Amino acid sequence: MISCMNKQERAYAVIRERIIEGVYGPGYRLVIDQLARELGVSALPVREAIRRLEAEGWVVFRPNAGAQVAPVDPQQWVETMEVLAVLEGAATSAAAPHITPGDVDRLRQINDAMLAALDGHDLQAFSDLNRRFHFTIYRRCPNQYLVDVLTQAWDRLDQMRRTIFHIIPSRGRASCLEHQQIIDLLAAGAPAEEIERVVRQHKQQTVEAYRRRAGAPTAAIQAGKGDD
Repeated sequence: MISCMNKQERAYAVIRERIIEGVYGPGYRLVIDQLARELGVSALPVREAIRRLEAEGWVVFRPNAGAQVAPVDPQQWVETMEVLAVLEGAATSAAAPHITPGDVDRLRQINDAMLAALDGHDLQAFSDLNRRFHFTIYRRCPNQYLVDVLTQAWDRLDQMRRTIFHIIPSRGRASCLEHQQIIDLLAAGAPAEEIERVVRQHKQQTVEAYRRRAGAPTAAIQAGKGDD
């Protein structure tokens, strides 16, 4: 049983990673026998891994097609980003008192590298560096449960970004400018409320840029306004 579970976990981890990294894009057929041969396991652990991925929303089953990587839902992306605006604001403000001068230097270096990636039109590097930027901050957050939730949400977004980001490429440079503002606030020891507000707005600006570019009506986002 332990051996079987290990095989299932391995199959799950490999397939999930390939979905997140875009190796298996939306609509890609997951052929159980083929995957089993590739991974050197029987069909059973692969089938169980795919069922688990289906339960988590990574995979869907289509009539006459079988298991496929789930399509990207732009509305789900918007909703996830709106929730992340709140969670990331909370995590960053909680991390702020624990940020070191070394962390600040690393954040500046990462942000500079993001700008260089934009200049080189390397959107994959930009996306990877963006994640590294934010998680350099989150690792200082004392609330591990909050960090775990953010990690799961970012994993899901990493898949979606590959489809969404091409719609709002100009957002990248503005995002780096907002990163610089966040760095300056952290370096200055700004009040937690100000840091939380700026980080929320950082995420919300991406959502609003997408809505404008996609032609969707701009919703009034209340997160980050008032005393909430």
